[in-house]
Amino acid sequence: MATTPAKMDDDGEALAALTLDQAIERSHAIIDRAVAETEADSKEVTAICALFSGGNDSTTMLHLVRDRITHAVHVNTTIGIEKTREFVRTTADDLNVPLIEAFPPHSYDELVRGEVIASKGKHEGEPVWKGFPGPAGHQMMYTRLKERALRKVRNQFVSNPFRQRVIFLAGMRVFESSRRWRNANEIDREGSIVWASPIVHWTNDHMRDYRALHQVPRNEVSDLIHMSGECLCGAFAKPGELDEIAFWFPETAQHIRALEEQVKARGITACKWGERPPKQRASTAGRLCTTCEWAEEGADPGPSIAEWAANPSITRRAA
Repeated sequence: MATTPAKMDDDGEALAALTLDQAIERSHAIIDRAVAETEADSKEVTAICALFSGGNDSTTMLHLVRDRITHAVHVNTTIGIEKTREFVRTTADDLNVPLIEAFPPHSYDELVRGEVIASKGKHEGEPVWKGFPGPAGHQMMYTRLKERALRKVRNQFVSNPFRQRVIFLAGMRVFESSRRWRNANEIDREGSIVWASPIVHWTNDHMRDYRALHQVPRNEVSDLIHMSGECLCGAFAKPGELDEIAFWFPETAQHIRALEEQVKARGITACKWGERPPKQRASTAGRLCTTCEWAEEGADPGPSIAEWAANPSITRRAA
C-alpha cells in the first residue's frame, strides 16, 4: 500500500490555494484512509502513534491529531539536547497524550567509540561503526538510533505481524524543501508499519496560521538553532554548528567535545564531530530526518518540486 504525495489535487488546484480548514480536512482524510485501507486488507490497527521530535512542525501535527492517536512517540537518540526532551514531555502531558520515549539498543557514544560489535554476518566480532559519521555514516546512524528504537515501539503493539498493523504519523511536508518531498508519501506501508503523513500538503502559511489560531507551543531549541535538536549525530553538520550549539546549550557541546577526546584516545581517525572524512558519498536520509540536507557536493538532488508537480507519476526515491 502506497499513496504518492499530492502536490496537485485531482482537479489540478494547487495545494497552496487550500484554506486552512480545507488543509485540516484533508489531513484527517489521510488518517481515515490509512485506517480504512489497513482494515480493508483484513488487518487490525492496534495503535496510531504520532512521531514527535519536538520540532515546531511535529508539535503542530501533534496538536492537530491529538484526538486521533493512542500515543505520541519520541525517539531519544541519546545525542540530543535535553531541553528538547523536556519540551516533548511537557507538551505531551499538557495535551493529555500518552508519551512513549523510545531508546535505541545502543547509544550514540557507544557507536562512535566502536563499542557496538556485530553479532553475525561476515563482520561478526568487529565494530559495526567507529568514529563520528560524515555523510556516508548517516544511514548507519539513522538505522541504529532511530529505526531500531521504532522497531521496539512496533513490537510493543504488534504481536502478530500477519494480522496486525501500527500506524505511525510523521510530520513531513512537501513544501519544506525541494529535496525532501521524496520521503513524503501520504501513505506507505513498511512491513507491519503503516506510515502516514497527515500534513504533507501543508504550506508554511498553513503552519503559521494554525499555530497562531490554536496557540501551539514552540520549542525554544528550534527557535534558537532552527532544528529540533533531538538528534545531533553530526553527519550533515554545517561549518560552525557545534560552536552555535555551544553558545546556546553549552552542556550539550561539552558532552560532544568530551566524546571527541575519548574517540581520539582510541586512535580512531574520524575523531571530530561534524567533520566529513574525505571521499565519502552521502547516504540517503531516513524518513524522520527531515532536517538532514542532501548536501554532498555534486550529488543529484533528484526532481525538484516544480518538476514533480508537472509529473505527479514520479514517486519518491527509496530510502
